[in-house]
Amino acid sequence: MAHPTYNPSHFGICVSDLDRSLRFWCDGLGFEKAETFEVGPEFGASLEVEGEVKVTSQFIRREGMAIELLAYESPGVIGAPSTRRNQLGLTHVSFVVDDLEAAEKHLVECGGTVLEHTRFGDPTTVQIIFLTDPDGTRVELLRYPE
Repeated sequence: MAHPTYNPSHFGICVSDLDRSLRFWCDGLGFEKAETFEVGPEFGASLEVEGEVKVTSQFIRREGMAIELLAYESPGVIGAPSTRRNQLGLTHVSFVVDDLEAAEKHLVECGGTVLEHTRFGDPTTVQIIFLTDPDGTRVELLRYPE
């Protein structure tokens, strides 16, 4: 029996402020705004959200990677992103950078927060630092030695 074909599509991140998140992900990490969908109660329970639903689904894209930023006007957002890498579910998104210090500084200017305790390595080895986006979703920056 042949196995089904799976082609990558996207992953979603629930955000509390779409404009603030677009600044981080687009101005900071270089994604570009793509499709925008306004979703309402017609999707009902299929969204697994209780109450009256009103959400903006904003796709952003970069080099074949697609992220769907989900901004719920109603009923609002709940919970918190993963704070540990042994927590079930999505723990982080990772990017390779050529200049760790410049990337870190730029992302802070775009609303990111450095998690200083995650800093690892030196210019002769792999360097790693984690930041969070404005809502706490973890983003790993890594630089390989030359």
